[in-house]
Amino acid sequence: MYSITRLMLAPLAAAILLAAGCVNYAGIDHQGKLLAVGDAPSDSLKDKLPPAQWPRADWWTSLGDPRLGALIEEAYASNPDLQEVAARVAKANAFLDLRDAERYPEMDASAGVTRGRLSRFEDYSGEGEKYFTARNLAVNFSYTFDLWGGQRAAWESALNSARAAEVDLQSSRLILAVNVAKAYNQLAYAWQVSELNQRDLERLSKLVELTDSRYGSGLDNLSQLKQVQSLKARSESTLIGANEDIEIARLQLSALIGKGVDRAHTLERPSTLQASVVALPAQLPAQLLGRRPDIVAARWRVEAETKNVEAVKTTFYPNINLAAAAGSHALTGDAMFAGVSKFWNVAPTVSLPIFDAGRLRSDLKAGNAELDSSIAQYNRVLNSALHEVAISVTQLRSFEQQIVVQRDACSIAQSSYDLSQSRYKAGEDTFLDALNIEQQLIQDEMRLAFLNSKHIDSSVSLMAALGGGFQAPALETAQSSAL
Repeated sequence: MYSITRLMLAPLAAAILLAAGCVNYAGIDHQGKLLAVGDAPSDSLKDKLPPAQWPRADWWTSLGDPRLGALIEEAYASNPDLQEVAARVAKANAFLDLRDAERYPEMDASAGVTRGRLSRFEDYSGEGEKYFTARNLAVNFSYTFDLWGGQRAAWESALNSARAAEVDLQSSRLILAVNVAKAYNQLAYAWQVSELNQRDLERLSKLVELTDSRYGSGLDNLSQLKQVQSLKARSESTLIGANEDIEIARLQLSALIGKGVDRAHTLERPSTLQASVVALPAQLPAQLLGRRPDIVAARWRVEAETKNVEAVKTTFYPNINLAAAAGSHALTGDAMFAGVSKFWNVAPTVSLPIFDAGRLRSDLKAGNAELDSSIAQYNRVLNSALHEVAISVTQLRSFEQQIVVQRDACSIAQSSYDLSQSRYKAGEDTFLDALNIEQQLIQDEMRLAFLNSKHIDSSVSLMAALGGGFQAPALETAQSSAL
């Protein structure tokens, strides 16, 4: 038995000795370098906002309308884009199962009956015109020895890809929640604009009545009357457009939640939304690596391509495949399990690439190129994440300051309008003066509504830039922090 084993392994030893002079991967390596946190400093952000906790998973509750949360949950259940990402996760996990199965032996059984007629040429006796029935029963076994860890590396590559796909699903959920929140905010803003345009139309209708009366009394000319009538017509057109914006915002929101057109008509006017608390976590950007799902997914893809390169390298080494079969072949039914009908064979095979015109080296170059690409994508995502935080913070600060100033402007305009009403009632000003002052008040309130809407959008963008409540499991965090 020992001599047989030594005889079977002898080709392997010879193959290893020949490996140095055969196909090799010398001089092939990747060039990319992972960007570390220290290479993308963001200390300037700490001076702009006070420290705070990381966003919660239900960060949208801070916007102040519980119906928004219900719409986001509805979108999670019905959005087709999210369902497509979930299908990719299932596919990645299925591929992972396949790679795992390839690491184990394969065994199958076969059985069959063959009925045939022999010609003279096929009959050993030279007579022909004979019939036969052949019965066979066999068990086949095959196994590839993972001498260099290539199969395990391929499995680990698939595992990392599956993890990246699962994190992609979390990233898609975050993007969907952000888009729903912004669409809901746009719907609220559209309602405000429509309401203010309705007020402006009412103001101009009164102005037309007043000017028409003054024209009849000879106090105004026809040109002045036509001018205010034109302003009223323009306001009516603007109001129609504002109401159209409401319907479009409803349709966009219903599309995001994955429902049909009829769902848009059931969407009610949102409550008054408020921007999230403007603050930043104290440990930024170090913990951002485990809080941004797109960064975590990009890191897993780097790991996947690294393992894939390791798997490709093992194809340059000698390999051993073992195949075996056992069973029974018989021409008569009573001899099916007789000793003379039984057979077995064992076939170990050693393979070593000697000359392939550069195929294996090309595969390895392609693998390293994919690794460099995944590293570049990770660096881009990390750098973009820090810039997204910085942009959101800058916008929030700017809108916050503009809102303070615009509120003062609205307060002044409201005081001026109230004063004009008092002076009109006292007979000190005309009604026309009051209507003109009201126009400035409506314009200031329109501007304030716009700034509030943009402020809310920016706060939502900041929640997304900070990961939206996502937190990678401990293993992922440990790998990311090791960069």
